[in-house]
Amino acid sequence: MSMPSIRLALAAGASLSVLALATASMAQSVETRRVVDETTQLEEVIVTAPNYVPSGSLTATKTGAPLIETPQSISVISRDQIDLLGFVDVQQALRYTAGVVGENYGPDIRYDFLTQRGFSPAQYVDGLQSAVSASIANNGIDLYGAESVEVLRGPSGSLYGTTPPGGIYNLTSRRPDSEFGGELQAKYGTNDFKQIAGTVTGLLTEDVSARLTALYRDRESETDYVTAERIYVAPALTWSITPQTELTLLGSYQDDSNTGDTNGFLPVIGVLQPNPVGELPRGVNLGEPDYNRYDREQWTLGYAFEHTFSDTLKVVQNLKYSDYSEEQLVIYGASLGADNRTVSRFNFPSRDNLNQIAVDTRLEGRVEQGAVVHTLVGGVDYRDYDGHSEFGFDFAPSIDLFNPVYGVGGPYVAPAYNPFTDQTLEQTGIYLQDQVDFGRFVLTASGRQDWIEQNNRIAGATTKQDQFSWRIGGSYVFDNGVAPYASYATSFTPNFGSNGLGEALKPSESEQYEVGVKWDARNLPEDVNLFATAALYQLTQTNVVTSDGTPTSVRQIGEAEAKGVEVEVVARIRNQWSVNASYTYTDSEVTRSLGTDLGARLSTQPEHKLSAFADYTIQSGPLGGLGFGVGGRYLSDSPGGTTPTVYVSPSVTLWDAIIHYDTPEWRFAVNGSNIFDKKYAARCGGAFNCFFGAGEQVFATVSRKF
Repeated sequence: MSMPSIRLALAAGASLSVLALATASMAQSVETRRVVDETTQLEEVIVTAPNYVPSGSLTATKTGAPLIETPQSISVISRDQIDLLGFVDVQQALRYTAGVVGENYGPDIRYDFLTQRGFSPAQYVDGLQSAVSASIANNGIDLYGAESVEVLRGPSGSLYGTTPPGGIYNLTSRRPDSEFGGELQAKYGTNDFKQIAGTVTGLLTEDVSARLTALYRDRESETDYVTAERIYVAPALTWSITPQTELTLLGSYQDDSNTGDTNGFLPVIGVLQPNPVGELPRGVNLGEPDYNRYDREQWTLGYAFEHTFSDTLKVVQNLKYSDYSEEQLVIYGASLGADNRTVSRFNFPSRDNLNQIAVDTRLEGRVEQGAVVHTLVGGVDYRDYDGHSEFGFDFAPSIDLFNPVYGVGGPYVAPAYNPFTDQTLEQTGIYLQDQVDFGRFVLTASGRQDWIEQNNRIAGATTKQDQFSWRIGGSYVFDNGVAPYASYATSFTPNFGSNGLGEALKPSESEQYEVGVKWDARNLPEDVNLFATAALYQLTQTNVVTSDGTPTSVRQIGEAEAKGVEVEVVARIRNQWSVNASYTYTDSEVTRSLGTDLGARLSTQPEHKLSAFADYTIQSGPLGGLGFGVGGRYLSDSPGGTTPTVYVSPSVTLWDAIIHYDTPEWRFAVNGSNIFDKKYAARCGGAFNCFFGAGEQVFATVSRKF
């Protein structure tokens, strides 16, 4: 979509707003407030996104402690933020969040590729680690089913066990509510994006409430001849068994069917460097549209149980069973000929099948000793994972980079499959945490012991590892809501196999020192909600497996480091202004290695990220409910890999905009991202491993609240 088209789209949104203004006044998840004197109603006030600014997080401490008292950097993207800014996936939802970068492979319509403090984070859903394949760190679960996204930065092993150095992110599913409500939504946008979604909740009986969330999406891609279809359904039911006991059943089903996709794999000459033959189109497809396809089916079933014994003691248990399968048939570009237009290709099908059961059981207690209050959490976390993956490999006929002709040499068939992974993994962790409240000073200390057993069915070998992780930190909360804090935290990731001496590999370990300050603006006027954080950290990963390329050289002496500064502000001012702003500085480096990556920056981690978005909504009067916003995102250059040849994507600045109109029952919105259609490289991981960044995207949304 061109720049004139975005202007037309935003103008159309404005026209819809004015048209809707002439219709009745009704009420939304958007609140309606009336200013009244003793005898006369003065005016109706439209309040959008009342829960825009977060105050607590279950992910950081498993207790829902206030963010201001948590001695670790965490961001919470609420459902109000997601709805107002029109985010479609997790990658988009984190565009204005500090410490994390998304869309590392461009506008991928299957997965959420993220980099967090220089490393790929682990995905959690409802506090339990997701079942993911051996090669991808997330399962692409749809954002519409989430009530919030929480990003916990830095080592998090003291509560979650095996976690990467950069941290985790957790999606909390939408839950039932005792009050009837919901929405129906239709969305249309760039690349023939069509979506119908809805959620409804309310009481079924006096003690049972339910929610049903569903979505259907049919779209094309920025890559030519690619289509994608998604079905998502998530039922939930809460039974208040007694006033002290509650059980919530949670289920989800997602089916994805994509055709024609190669997801990039373009040459450096044409993406990062000019091609003497001509300009490479952003949408060029070097695969076989009639052969390439991606199919995925995943479902989960579980529950959240809570029983309160007294005002000071309760038990919580979360359990989830997951089943995941995907199959991909793909022919894609492999290398560029000397004529700068002939592309050789590979045929590389793959399959993944896995299932997992995860359960976390914990006791939460509160003990008061005079002026000192202990909030204790002790629990057992268990995960049983069974996964199998395989792939095939063959060559495919060449194709012209600028004039691809499909079907030559066909019909195409998948080559024979070979096992890639076939394993079971059991992990058991025991953890304990104590948050000690001395009044203004809150001390948080936690530790966890993990035992892991992996059975590699291909090698016929069983490996056992164990590791202890811990965190200690303190926050001092002043009366004005300013809270400086400091913390030290560790985590680990298991390594399986042996080194060049035949010795079993040990887990890679991570440690982080972090200091910062948080401010919840509690002394500002009541209609000003704001949460701001600033953090300074140093993060080191050790025991990294490294080699000079020969099997006997494999050693665990590798080391990587990331250190930086993160600043973030989320604000809601007088129910009119919504603000998201962040700045991230990351200095990352491979500090020890036997390979050529020594001294390299960590992949897909820009040194600087600066982003801000401000939205203003007219609250009352003839134009009450009309709003508009603008945002900008700057990313400095970032390396696509660490070795052997590093290709660096240049810095880029992107602009976003929104216009919307809200009544108490309706919402009309037009969201635009990269509205000037900046063409840029998201990543180049190799000479023929490049991906264009997302181009201009415009979505028009109509929602009916009830």
